Amino acid sequence: MTLDLRIPWVEKYRPKSFDDIVSQNIAINSLKAFIKKGDMPHMIFTGPAGTGKTSAALIIAKEMLKGEYYYRDLLELNASDTVRMDYVRSVIKDFVNQNMIIGKNSIKIVILDEADNIPNQVQQALRRIMERASTKVKFILMCNYINRIIDPIISRCAVFRFVNLPKEEIVERLKYIAKQENLSIPEDKSDLFFDTLFFISAGDLRKAINTLQMSVALDLLENLNVNEILKVSGFMDQQTLEKFIEAFQAKDFQGARKILSSIETFDSRNLIRQIIGILPRINLQPNDLNILHAFFGDIDYQISQGADEQIQILALIAEIINLVNK
Repeated sequence: MTLDLRIPWVEKYRPKSFDDIVSQNIAINSLKAFIKKGDMPHMIFTGPAGTGKTSAALIIAKEMLKGEYYYRDLLELNASDTVRMDYVRSVIKDFVNQNMIIGKNSIKIVILDEADNIPNQVQQALRRIMERASTKVKFILMCNYINRIIDPIISRCAVFRFVNLPKEEIVERLKYIAKQENLSIPEDKSDLFFDTLFFISAGDLRKAINTLQMSVALDLLENLNVNEILKVSGFMDQQTLEKFIEAFQAKDFQGARKILSSIETFDSRNLIRQIIGILPRINLQPNDLNILHAFFGDIDYQISQGADEQIQILALIAEIINLVNK
């Protein structure tokens, strides 16, 4: 059987109903109640990436907008790409104000993904549109960080919190997809393979599915080596991690620096995650572990603000070595 990899599996296996969305029972049960009553408020879906926020919004749209109305009365966009002041004033405002034949249960729905990336000034304009819009126009805003949404918008919305998916739910979904796609995964390496996909995903089901499809596209399953999957996903392989542990234990900063330089490309946040994972294997006092975890947060923040990644990681390595007990 020839696999068709042209269709993203995250779309092919996107939940089609509320019952297909896993581990979000509190949010989903409330959404079901709103749909049943037909009295839908403006909504904010907040939580980590890949936890079902977009799927839930699209399911609501399909439940509320039947047939041709789904295409006519739904505006879906990624806010980080398109929502600037001129877009809000033109496209969104025009969509909201368009005349339509309103039946008893007819509504319009605006879905804004990554709404926490909308600048505050644009959020103020959006808030005014939401205030003046007909009661038949409903907004669904999705965000990873609700603290980046201005209070006047939050106060006008029902907030639904989505949580990271547990390992067993992600692995179960990945195994289902593998079975549907007739993937040949070596039985003796299956558990390690799915454990690795979960680690890479960090609870993001979308990322886990994309990594599974990438592994197939790059022909990594036949001679399955999880280190290759780690490397193409921006993580260190196990051998490099072991070298770091040896350098830390020996308090060898120059050796650790050479190991870092030997990594062709690295994602700083992925590297930080992996180093956090090996800290229990290093000779550190419990209180020093607490100090390091706070320092990790400082380094991650500095990188997010544009600081040089390599310099920040070297500072992190130096701090670990400084605290290691010989």
